[in-house]
Amino acid sequence: MSATLAVLIGVLLIAALMLIRGLVLARYRGFVPCRLSDGGRSWQNGVARYADGELHWIPLLGLRMRPRHAIARRGLRVSGRRPQGELWAVDCGAVSLAMSEDALTGFLAWLESAPPGAYLDVA
Repeated sequence: MSATLAVLIGVLLIAALMLIRGLVLARYRGFVPCRLSDGGRSWQNGVARYADGELHWIPLLGLRMRPRHAIARRGLRVSGRRPQGELWAVDCGAVSLAMSEDALTGFLAWLESAPPGAYLDVA
């Protein structure tokens, strides 16, 4: 019985850590709520932040704080945008991002503020 209790406590501890991590990411300054779909898979909830010419996307569920996707601004091609419920989806090569209208405005401004000589294609 004590082994079962230890496993249960371990599972509850991991679940609590994942919940705290998700709350911290959702409220941390500089992070924007953003969904990601990489090639036909369903949309995954996460947060995005801009760092060193890249958009870093971190999933809400998980234990690691490192980004799962880093999308470089240089050479990024936005091939289209469309409404996705209350969000706007933008296709960026192999991935699609869905974000609020305000976050999309910030994303497009970030793309357009690339240094001179960077190739950008914003649809």
